[in-house]
Amino acid sequence: MAKNFFAAFNISKRTTEWVFANFRYVLFMMGLLVIYIANAHYAERNVREIQLLQREIRELKWEYTAIVSDMMYRSMQSQVATSVAPLGLELPPEGPKVIEVK
Repeated sequence: MAKNFFAAFNISKRTTEWVFANFRYVLFMMGLLVIYIANAHYAERNVREIQLLQREIRELKWEYTAIVSDMMYRSMQSQVATSVAPLGLELPPEGPKVIEVK
């Protein structure tokens, strides 16, 4: 049984000659294999980078929305009046005046 097992791994002279006869082809196939593996790693790295950038964009959109919401709230007339009250400024009770240019 052990003889049959080692016989499966026996490299004959004919096999060796075949490998050396097709050495260019074997090297070409190995080169293609290396390029294929490198391309897979490159693509995976790009996918991870894209996912990271998408996550960052999503967080920046949330931050932008929060800032815009806060600015809209602070620019309301009632909020402006309360923020300038400590400075001694008051809004006129009649409201804003419209200026027309003819």
